[in-house]
Amino acid sequence: MNEDYTDFIEASGLLKYDPKIISKIYQKNPKRLFKRLWQTLIPIFFYIISVFWDKLTGRLKKESIARFRAKQLTNLLVELGPAFVKAGQALSTRPDIIPSVLLDELSELQDQLPGFDGDKAMELIEEDLNKKIEEVFLTIDKEPISAASLGQVHKAVLKNQEVVAVKVQRPGLREQITLDLYIVRNIANWLKNNIGLIRSDLVALIDELGIRVFEEMDYLNEAENAEKFRSFHLHNSKIAVPKIYKEITSRRVLTMEWIDGIKLTNLEGVKKLGIDPNKMIDIGVQCSLEQLLEHGFFHADPHPGNLLALEDGRLCYLDFGMMSEVTRNSRSGLIQAVVHLVNKNFDKLSQDFVKLGFLSEEVNLEPIVPAFQDVFVNAVELGVSKMDFKSVTDDMSGVMYKFPFKLPPYYALIIRSLLTLEGIALSVDPNFKILGAAYPYFARRLMEDPDPQLRESLKEMLFDNKRFQWDRLEDLLSNAAKQTNLDLEKLLDEVINLLFSPNGGFLRNEIIDSLTNQIDLIGLKLLKSVNNYLPKSIKFNTTKSNNDLNLILNIKPFKKFLEIIEKVPGYSIDIFIKRVPRLINEPYTKEMSLKIVKKVTEKNVVRLVKIAAGASI
Repeated sequence: MNEDYTDFIEASGLLKYDPKIISKIYQKNPKRLFKRLWQTLIPIFFYIISVFWDKLTGRLKKESIARFRAKQLTNLLVELGPAFVKAGQALSTRPDIIPSVLLDELSELQDQLPGFDGDKAMELIEEDLNKKIEEVFLTIDKEPISAASLGQVHKAVLKNQEVVAVKVQRPGLREQITLDLYIVRNIANWLKNNIGLIRSDLVALIDELGIRVFEEMDYLNEAENAEKFRSFHLHNSKIAVPKIYKEITSRRVLTMEWIDGIKLTNLEGVKKLGIDPNKMIDIGVQCSLEQLLEHGFFHADPHPGNLLALEDGRLCYLDFGMMSEVTRNSRSGLIQAVVHLVNKNFDKLSQDFVKLGFLSEEVNLEPIVPAFQDVFVNAVELGVSKMDFKSVTDDMSGVMYKFPFKLPPYYALIIRSLLTLEGIALSVDPNFKILGAAYPYFARRLMEDPDPQLRESLKEMLFDNKRFQWDRLEDLLSNAAKQTNLDLEKLLDEVINLLFSPNGGFLRNEIIDSLTNQIDLIGLKLLKSVNNYLPKSIKFNTTKSNNDLNLILNIKPFKKFLEIIEKVPGYSIDIFIKRVPRLINEPYTKEMSLKIVKKVTEKNVVRLVKIAAGASI
């Protein structure tokens, strides 16, 4: 048995990414390594020389030349194979490492390669399932219907007549990926130690990539992801997930339900189904936000081939190899960052980036705050619904490249996911703004979620310089009302919680003043009515006051709130009536009542003094 074959067997049995084990495999026999190094490093070396020459001669400053070299790199990565394609895709979400012109080109890097021989695919299926093709399938197409860097898909019919899609991994993929990751990791290590301009830990980035690629190569893991995703969205009648046939699924073969659908970017095809493409996009946006902010488990690769419109109006998700998770703290932190952005509180926004792991605690935030202001202030002035996500992320890329940012892996995948989704949406509606589509969801979560951090964020949103901002409440409610699953009663309870919270003192004072004026006005009117029946000799002077005539016999804050909430679909006065006992029993209610009695008494004493002195009232 030759050494190359031994390496092959050792690498093929490696089920989890482990750089130490990989190093041992290829250090024992460098022959195969040198062969692959020759295939990869020579073209990379010539590419670097051409870029260096352009920089030396000043040609790289021309955008056309810079873009040409960026495009040349994406083509080179495709030629070098799956591991390099995956590395390019990982870099496409890292504005803290590479400049924007290269980001643009790498973001276009498609995970598509020519298919491999159908007979080899059949051999692999039989080997992995330990069954003959005819024992499992009634028929199976040898020609793949699609192919990507890790595998290809064949259409088949099971013995029970069910139509399925069979995803088959490329032969020798794990061995090739393992060797290429070893090479790329060593290149990254050399750059880290010798090129001082590179701030980010490229080795850590490659290790993160290695972990993800190994997860993606394990189709049992993908099957588990699909079932987990399905369980989270069982309540949503608008989302479809293919059934997984676990009994005929292995690490290199994945069998799932065949789905007939139309890619979202095929507008005419979607319309022929009698479906509004905009509605499909809205379903996709809302589902993505639910994945991200409620479940913390999201589809990180929603490209057009993975999203299909179905005849029954559902949106179907495919390919669950690339999923990611976000902790509850990170989810709350993201919403808090949105609140600080909307409030234009860039100082707190910079602190959010520290909490979320973008910046270390040692970083001086002073120069970063004005940089955030330059990026966001104009965009926020336009309003969240009109904010251009792509241009904002492009501007942020410059800031991240300039300052010592380090993007957490989950954030890079979130940006990739949202930008991809926005790209699909823009093909349907050129005026689409993903932040505008997402803000109603943010608003609802902010109003309803009992998470203590978000309760504080809601207070922060609605109070500015210790004054209650009615326009912000109206904006939040009107946006939250766009959500079809808005719980109005829960929302009202949160507003009451806010009123009776320690931060609600200024709002309570406004209610006290308004109620005091109302009670005082009723007393004054009663006094004037009695005065009409008194003998002229003892009548006291009264004057007509426009203020008295125009005073609204309502408590101002309640009136404002009613004006706002009456616009919300599903509003009924009954939801207020149900909460009267709670309002009466609130500890702050007694305190407010005592303050009102005191203020009314003070006003009456002043009025009596005026009457005794013969002054008009």
